[in-house]
Amino acid sequence: MLNQLNSNVLVLNRFYQPVHVTTVRRAFTLLVGGAARAMDRQFQLFDYPSWAALAADYGDDTVRTPTRTLRVPRIIVLGAFDRIPRGRIRFSRYNIYARDNNTCQYCRKVFDRTQLNLDHVIPRSKGGRTTWENVVCCCIPCNLRKGGRTPAEAGMLLPHQPMRPKWSPLFRLPRNVRFEEWRPFLDPVDASYWNTELLTD
Repeated sequence: MLNQLNSNVLVLNRFYQPVHVTTVRRAFTLLVGGAARAMDRQFQLFDYPSWAALAADYGDDTVRTPTRTLRVPRIIVLGAFDRIPRGRIRFSRYNIYARDNNTCQYCRKVFDRTQLNLDHVIPRSKGGRTTWENVVCCCIPCNLRKGGRTPAEAGMLLPHQPMRPKWSPLFRLPRNVRFEEWRPFLDPVDASYWNTELLTD
């Protein structure tokens, strides 16, 4: 039970955008206090009394109290919070790989991180700087092929100009889908379905 109380719950703001990952223990505190509602697998929202009244037939995904067994909510929605926290995104090898989805920006193939390198689009020998806008994820063969040349000089094209990412903290790990219920809110295509503004008549 202790491990279950410390397992993960996705926190959405009131616009259904992911803002945080918390523990089951903290999620229940927010539910009981009325600051959040639980979301089930059919995307229905429940306050604490209605969530507690649901049948707890979710196998191991439950917690027991002295008087009842409760389903573990894997997603909660905050009632008043509408911001996405923005913090400084560390300029690191890890985050460059995450921004580029572990994909070589020249041959477009996905690699294990141990087979990737960083490349200066404009080489340092030609005045290129080590910035978000000039460093890309690159496989070792492409890095050797490009050498100290620009992509144009090497006959290698970038799919797009590299940029500083604008993730919320949760999006730093696009493969961090711990539970199937999270997928619609973490996958960019599914998330756009939920977050696109609808036209009014």
